[in-house]
Amino acid sequence: MKIVFMGSPEFAVDTLAALHKEGKHELLAVVTQPDRPKGRGRKILTTAVKDYSLQAALPVLQPEKVRSPEFIAQLKALRPDLIVVVAFGQLLPREILDLPRLGCLNVHASLLPKYRGAAPIHYAILRGEAESGVTVMQMDEGMDTGAMLAKYTVSITQDMTMGDLHDILKAKGAELLLKVLSEIEKSIAAAVAQNNSEATYAALLTKEIERINWNLPAGEVHNKVRGLNPWPGAYTLLPNGRKLKLWRTRVIESLHDGCKPGEVAELTDTGFVVACGEGFIEVLEVQPESGKKMPAATYCNGHKLNKGIKFIIEG
Repeated sequence: MKIVFMGSPEFAVDTLAALHKEGKHELLAVVTQPDRPKGRGRKILTTAVKDYSLQAALPVLQPEKVRSPEFIAQLKALRPDLIVVVAFGQLLPREILDLPRLGCLNVHASLLPKYRGAAPIHYAILRGEAESGVTVMQMDEGMDTGAMLAKYTVSITQDMTMGDLHDILKAKGAELLLKVLSEIEKSIAAAVAQNNSEATYAALLTKEIERINWNLPAGEVHNKVRGLNPWPGAYTLLPNGRKLKLWRTRVIESLHDGCKPGEVAELTDTGFVVACGEGFIEVLEVQPESGKKMPAATYCNGHKLNKGIKFIIEG
């Protein structure tokens, strides 16, 4: 098949690499987001998909808007049999969806119809799900609403981070896409419509979600820490108002009655224990403002974090 691949972040690279290395299909072009200035220095950064494509000598297109007549004309000239989309970053208009004779496929990092939208891996951890997965679906004009061709389920352990799950799903998504392409070639692929009544959404992350609310149960605090690791990170505020990012925690049983939410109940050999609205967590790895990640025990020794200190809950 003649394929156009559309994707941008690291999650998409495994699928692109699998298509390229398998060598069964012709990659006509790789479409990715334009280079953007980022960070304090406004350094121009390329997408992970572009980086791979340049190394693999694959042709790259970077339209500012996929709806532009110029870009659509480029796609029509390529005459693809199929378009494969993985975390591209722009919605495709009907004119593009109808362009390939075999349509457009999307590799989505959730078990649809759960967690449609922009941040499905984050929300699977944030919500304390026991499982997640990837779905390959036919694309329509909705937000991840198309008929499903295949799913792969992954169990989520209590200490799994967003980054851990991301790395598992990007590899499984690549495998699943190749399987679906083989089924399409053999004319045995079967599409199943999504049940819209079961749909949930994983909206874009906001700055507000990063702050820890110590009034929540310990399990929810723990899910926030691991659900935002490695990006963007969960934080709390020290009594002096400075941020302290929390990277690793665990829910523990504690006999410290009378502690208020946000209060350091105990220093341990591996970190420190904080009271939550219900229960306690032990903090194992932190990052002070303008500092590096470090074991929580090391932070306690160097920054005089003592029992009884209370993190700020209200702004």
